[in-house]
Amino acid sequence: MSLLTGADIICECLIEQGVDTVFGYPGGAVLNIYDSLYKYSDRIKHILTAHEQGASHAADGYARASGKTGVVIATSGPGATNLVTGIATAYMDSVPVVAITGNVACAQLGLDSFQEVDITGITMPITKHNFIVKDVNKLADTLREAFYIANEGRKGPVLVDVPKDVTALKAEFVNKPIKPIVSPATLHQDDCIQKAAEMIQESERPYIYCGGGINDPRGAKALKTFVELVNAPVSASLMAQGAYDQTDDKYIGMLGMHGTKTAARALADCDLFIAIGTRFSDRVIGDPNTFAKKAKVLHIDIDPAEINKNIPAFHKVIGDGAEILEKLNRLLKPQQHDEWLKEILNGEPLNLPQTGTDELDITPQQIMETLDALTNGDAVICTEVGQAQMWAAQYYRYKHPRQLVSSGGLGTMGFGLGASIGAKCALPDRTVINIAGDGSFHMNLNELVTLSKHNIPVIELVMNNNVLGMVRQWQRLFYDKHFSQTTLDRPTDYIKLGEAFGIKTFSLTKAADCEKVLCEALEISKSAPVLIEVRIDRDLNVLPMVPAGKSVTEPITEIIIDD
Repeated sequence: MSLLTGADIICECLIEQGVDTVFGYPGGAVLNIYDSLYKYSDRIKHILTAHEQGASHAADGYARASGKTGVVIATSGPGATNLVTGIATAYMDSVPVVAITGNVACAQLGLDSFQEVDITGITMPITKHNFIVKDVNKLADTLREAFYIANEGRKGPVLVDVPKDVTALKAEFVNKPIKPIVSPATLHQDDCIQKAAEMIQESERPYIYCGGGINDPRGAKALKTFVELVNAPVSASLMAQGAYDQTDDKYIGMLGMHGTKTAARALADCDLFIAIGTRFSDRVIGDPNTFAKKAKVLHIDIDPAEINKNIPAFHKVIGDGAEILEKLNRLLKPQQHDEWLKEILNGEPLNLPQTGTDELDITPQQIMETLDALTNGDAVICTEVGQAQMWAAQYYRYKHPRQLVSSGGLGTMGFGLGASIGAKCALPDRTVINIAGDGSFHMNLNELVTLSKHNIPVIELVMNNNVLGMVRQWQRLFYDKHFSQTTLDRPTDYIKLGEAFGIKTFSLTKAADCEKVLCEALEISKSAPVLIEVRIDRDLNVLPMVPAGKSVTEPITEIIIDD
């Protein structure tokens, strides 16, 4: 038993919870914590970002790529509020992050003190739980509970706010074993699973749809066996890219607003829709009144609140998706649905081809397919939000769980660069590439200095069309081509920008140079960060596209450019 300051207790608890890397930015209210981090620097690596938002996204990316808990530290006031977008991003996508914020001393709380803000009140709607610790004797157990809550059941972010005086006061500290996570179970779960197995055995045209709740190594392994037993087409949400090997013939692409025609056709004709670990986002279901009208819906999810929320379930099984699939796999006999598969897998390519122009003949399809070939489909792909995000999801074939790191639920522009920093810190031996549009890139390009300062060898690939592409696409279709504030034409010189940050930079405009430049960039990225600007035509669109609220079985597959 030791008598330690609150700041030292924080560091000891981080080590106890298996944390080796934290992201953050110092300030007055966390000076004691940073003094302890100085003393613990041989056991806890700290990555200083350019902005607290970048640190929050880095902690998120670290968690998504590794399956561990991401940790971010920020000071009070603006430091804490700068975390809000990152916390909300993690909350919407069920990512385990622990945010530790400083605050003014307990006696100053509520007095509008310098850099005081009620961060627990602000983040209450976007955290699984949050705490303010006013007693140093409760600090260690509160931190332990924060890590437990972040990982128990449906994962998510937890915030712990610590007044400055609490980090200076001393208390006794004793290491404790990590509290084991117990999978939630519903009453009569075995009966529920048995009924689910019977539904699957009786189905003639089953469709398997997986979401982010199954996107981990255990879930992917169970899913592979399940698909082989059921012998059915399988689709994945944006959050589940890589949960099922997309090089397998049974994979039919994403479902929803930018899903494939094949996935839409299967949805229209299936008789059993098996949804695993998914919340049925509006971007997936479109018009709920037309969703899977010929099918019974079997919904497997860890969160009871998601059952019957957006799509009514004929039958539900509540619990951990991987565990439930493992039980189903022991009950199911191999099935034959060759005719159904043949009908769905009719030889058409899953994704629509893209064509550039004479001036800018390179396309996102060529970029992503070349990266896929050069990396053997094994790179960790991070993304910003918008067209580049969707092209990365469509044209790279993900083979492993946790391989795509992308903001799905909140759709946070500026997410990807910070997230790629976290992903590379978590997986230093993997190739990490952030796919950005120029709009998102300009939001948080300051984090290039983080790549350079810490020599984090990430490839930052910017598809530059000098417009806000996804918003412009909507304006073309639904706003009479009123391109209001979406034509950017920013004069950014990417070569000079990269040089300013000390990063090797390429500018790519021709299809003939694509493989050569990407090969060189991949070689450099083995030891140093790289920036690539790819100039693409501003009128390239993400297709297919389902207008908001319309049936996902009737996507737009062509947009006429006549302006």
